[in-house]
Amino acid sequence: MKNDPLLQPYKIKHLEFKNRLMISAHEPSYAEEGMPKDRYRFYHIERAKGGVALTMTAGSAVVSEDSPPAYNNLHAYKDEIVPWLKKITKQCHDYGTKVMIQITHLGRRTNWNHSDWLPILSASPIRETAHRSFPKEAEDWDLDRIIKDYGDAAQRMKEAGMDGVEIEAYGHLLDSFWSPATNKRQDKLGGSLDNRISFSLKVIDSIRKSVGKDFIVGMRMVADEDWKIGLSKEEGKKIAKKIISTNKIDFLNIIKGHIDTDPALTKVIPLQGMASAPHLDFAGEIKQETKFPIFHAAKINDIATARHAISNNKLDMVGMTRAHIAEPHIIKKILENREDNIRPCVGATYCLDRIYEGKETLCIHNPATGREKNMPHDITSKAKKIKKVVVVGAGPAGLEAARVCAERGHKVIIFEAANSAGGQINLICKSNKRKDMIGIIDWRLEICKKLNVKINYNTLATTKDILLENPNIVIIATGGIPNTEILEEGSDLVTSTWDIIAGNANIENDVILYDDNGSFPGLQAAEMIANKGSKLEIISPERFFSPEVGGMNYVPYAKNFIEKGVNITISKRLKGIKKRGNRLVVAISSDYSEKIETKEISQVVLEHGTLPVDELYFQLKKNSINAGIVDYKTLIKESFNEVIKNPKGLYNLFRVGDAISSRNIHAAIYDSLRICKNL
Repeated sequence: MKNDPLLQPYKIKHLEFKNRLMISAHEPSYAEEGMPKDRYRFYHIERAKGGVALTMTAGSAVVSEDSPPAYNNLHAYKDEIVPWLKKITKQCHDYGTKVMIQITHLGRRTNWNHSDWLPILSASPIRETAHRSFPKEAEDWDLDRIIKDYGDAAQRMKEAGMDGVEIEAYGHLLDSFWSPATNKRQDKLGGSLDNRISFSLKVIDSIRKSVGKDFIVGMRMVADEDWKIGLSKEEGKKIAKKIISTNKIDFLNIIKGHIDTDPALTKVIPLQGMASAPHLDFAGEIKQETKFPIFHAAKINDIATARHAISNNKLDMVGMTRAHIAEPHIIKKILENREDNIRPCVGATYCLDRIYEGKETLCIHNPATGREKNMPHDITSKAKKIKKVVVVGAGPAGLEAARVCAERGHKVIIFEAANSAGGQINLICKSNKRKDMIGIIDWRLEICKKLNVKINYNTLATTKDILLENPNIVIIATGGIPNTEILEEGSDLVTSTWDIIAGNANIENDVILYDDNGSFPGLQAAEMIANKGSKLEIISPERFFSPEVGGMNYVPYAKNFIEKGVNITISKRLKGIKKRGNRLVVAISSDYSEKIETKEISQVVLEHGTLPVDELYFQLKKNSINAGIVDYKTLIKESFNEVIKNPKGLYNLFRVGDAISSRNIHAAIYDSLRICKNL
């Protein structure tokens, strides 16, 4: 253990990190009025409790009013932020965790039409695809003002007792001057490399003047935009060396790629199905050439890769950000010889897709993330009375219910109709790019095994089976089945997406896939159809395609559809189907017009979410104590109370996940956690 490279301390100037793991700057979007209040604070404190050496808050805190907080960023330009950050810093320091903050001016990576409605700016008036707004070319008075704003913001962070600041320079204002793709200026800030970095050097000077020589100042910078028209690797290295030569920066956090489009962003922050740690060697190359403290984060999700990065001298500090979103106690579990208990990051990128859609960070299979004030990451409280719990269904909701109840000390038995656990996750894993999702199941199965949870496979549980167990609690997690009964006529002629994904139905040569759900099942089935070489048209009634899939996760599907010649039609609704010989005639309408068109096709595949498998639940209600009632008021307050509706009942009865209604994995697991943690 003492020889574990990840557990070795590391020192920059006076500041010593207790180990080599850090959380890189990211915006969980928990701010309230631009301030890091309780929710924000508890999130970072939980990771400090887990033993991480450095938590980098904010991604990024904005230094100026004309940098509208596109991701609910912290307002570093306000004095009111200081006492809130003091609270975070002090409490993290209590656990030996250092605290820094990333500061930035977003430049063109935002939009003018919110916050204070000020014009946005950049090196040149070149639109960023992702945010669709047109920046003005920054004037001299803008830059003078922003230089001062950076210095003032850094001073606030020092006043808050923070251990340092990190200047953001990828995809934001500073590196818009560096990159030939975004700097078309003809003045002293354009043209040569020295001209293009001069503004950044003035920002560094301003910060260093404000905070003094001893305060830690670093920069997260792009050293290669990996873009024909952008900043080259050669120029990126030159910039890194020029910044180091100022003797005013204490570390570099290296990034490769550009982020102005969704496809480009997924190369910087890779998704599941993409290579692990794709830029680690590049960051190591910078370290070898500069002999300077180098930080880096990009899909380093596992401990083995992190150890490799340190032991091979590629990095000084390893960012495991998404991994800590899934599991905040990584170091703690390593120290306790519980490495096999680390909840895996499955790379779903549910966390980031939510941020880029204007929502808060949530983990697909750890519902305690972002809810630390009331929800436990580890179940440590034991039930006062040991109960017998029967769970029906071994999908994500059922296994989470079993895990939490078993951790509470209850005796748990699971009935599962299939020959293995997983439920709908098993369908998801039919796609190679999403096979890592099985980690959601494997992690819970392993814990259930250690806690002696009994699983009866190949058992379609009946009321009799359940009553024979004499349960105190019954949890129905039977999931759902495809809902295909939505057409005016011809519902019996459709093929469900599930049948396509599972391989239970042949794929015909010309297919219409009607997606009235807008989530992953439609995309996954469509990809399988396209890969077979069939002519495919996807029809959706939405005004844009796949609204339930975030921009990052949509990228690999869009790429495939374009390359395979898939036609995507929006704002159209499948009305009905009739048979004509061995062909199908579909009637297509629209919410926007009375016009009806018809098409002849070989096959119609339909996606409309699921209907709950709830027969067993309703059969069990009459003999239950609570009649299936859930006290929502106490559930929301995270202090769940059981309801007594039938005092002569035999058990308390609950249903979770898709057994209630068609939702998603996170919702299903959250159902189970917040009910079962109090049982």
